[in-house]
Amino acid sequence: MGVILDSSVLIAAERKKLAWNEFMKHLETESLFMASITLSELWHGCHRATGAVLRNRLKFIGQVESLIPVLAFASREALVHAQIWARLEEKGQKIGPHDLIIASTALAHKHSVATLNKKEFNRIPYLELESMDRFLLK
Repeated sequence: MGVILDSSVLIAAERKKLAWNEFMKHLETESLFMASITLSELWHGCHRATGAVLRNRLKFIGQVESLIPVLAFASREALVHAQIWARLEEKGQKIGPHDLIIASTALAHKHSVATLNKKEFNRIPYLELESMDRFLLK
């Protein structure tokens, strides 16, 4: 089993609001991944930035991409996505489309999700979440 990092975790790390080294040490026995939509969210942040912020974000993405493999959204993930989407819709419990893609990617690969957005991800049955609160910096 591995851990998929949600963009909320990576953005907090990039903004120095997360004890990244401590978090990485905590997960040193786990394989880390990110969903392809997470990489898109990080790139989106670059396309909205300029100057020093853009340079810092580009450097951060380069580091993240070299350390953390990206899991594609393909057929297996699409099937899990549709199942979760239908179940949540039946209950009237929609979540954000990107979070749904991340969750379905995690479930398709039997991985947990490290996120700072527990409110959305807690709605998904059988999805294991990594507790991140202790790694947040004040």
